[in-house]
Amino acid sequence: MTSAEGIDEIHILWISEGMSCDGDTVSITASSQPAIEDVVNGLIPGLPKVHLYNKVLSPTLGGEEFLAPFRAAVKGELEPFIFVLEGSVPNEKINGDGYWSSFGNDQDTGEPLTLNWWIDRLAPKAWAVVTAGTCAAYGGIHAMAGNPTGCMGLADYLGWDFRSAGGLPIVNVPGCPVQPENFMETLTWVLYHAAGDAPPPPLDDKLRPQWMFGKTVHEGCDRAAYYEQADFSKDYNSPKCQVKIGCWGPVVNCNVPKRGWMGGIGGCPNVGGICIGCTMPGFPDKFMPFMDAPPGGSLSTTLIKPYGTFIRRMRGITNVTANKEPKWHHNRELLTSGYDPRWRP
Repeated sequence: MTSAEGIDEIHILWISEGMSCDGDTVSITASSQPAIEDVVNGLIPGLPKVHLYNKVLSPTLGGEEFLAPFRAAVKGELEPFIFVLEGSVPNEKINGDGYWSSFGNDQDTGEPLTLNWWIDRLAPKAWAVVTAGTCAAYGGIHAMAGNPTGCMGLADYLGWDFRSAGGLPIVNVPGCPVQPENFMETLTWVLYHAAGDAPPPPLDDKLRPQWMFGKTVHEGCDRAAYYEQADFSKDYNSPKCQVKIGCWGPVVNCNVPKRGWMGGIGGCPNVGGICIGCTMPGFPDKFMPFMDAPPGGSLSTTLIKPYGTFIRRMRGITNVTANKEPKWHHNRELLTSGYDPRWRP
């Protein structure tokens, strides 16, 4: 339902039949800012009324009852809607005599309807198109070298210059899985834009929300100061910088260490996990083997060592000094703080 000011009521058609583990749907159920329940139940002021169709969160028993809104949207009988894809897009042109992924069956022939069939019909009609997770955004694990499916991200399939019926490019929210609040915050922005109360979400050249992916893991990491002081972990039990043991944080665009994972707590390096670049278009191929130090990690850590070692020593000396109380803190009869009332008449 659309008014002159914006959209009053909107549907969200969420298909997770891409090459996927459904981990992104599971992840977003942990969001609290906002919670998916609050969006669907109309508890966020200013949003359109939202109808969500997601197989994991659906109250239906599945089958044709669940597929009904998707079929209606294909026929142009359900609009406006936001199309959310979870999972990478396989290349059905190389499927041989079968198919890679399907979602329901053709009602006339009984043959499986491929994911690509649905994308071809839903994406052009959608008011907005949003990807949930790295697989849908860039192909992810299923698109790595050697895969037989020819998997790709949705923008690779539809084209990077694709525009939805609402005039928006594809909105990519990567992560393996997607960080809960990252996705829900982005979806909420899209919904506010649909309502006419916000501009289009600002995206970078990889179609990621700029305010989330404009900085690197390193810039928000709890351990970043150790890098500056050339104080590096030698194993995974250390609280220090993990660049030497496989962390790609200095070159990966992701806000998870700063934002946390659930309730502001967690984030890979914050809890001892190295960053493996899961929000990046080149994941996983460009970041493997995961536990090896990144190329350039040896050079950067060697170059910073003389500076870092000196700075760490100087800061240690200053720390000792700063941990001493001033000498005028005493209970003797003479004031030694330097107080001088000479300004008085």
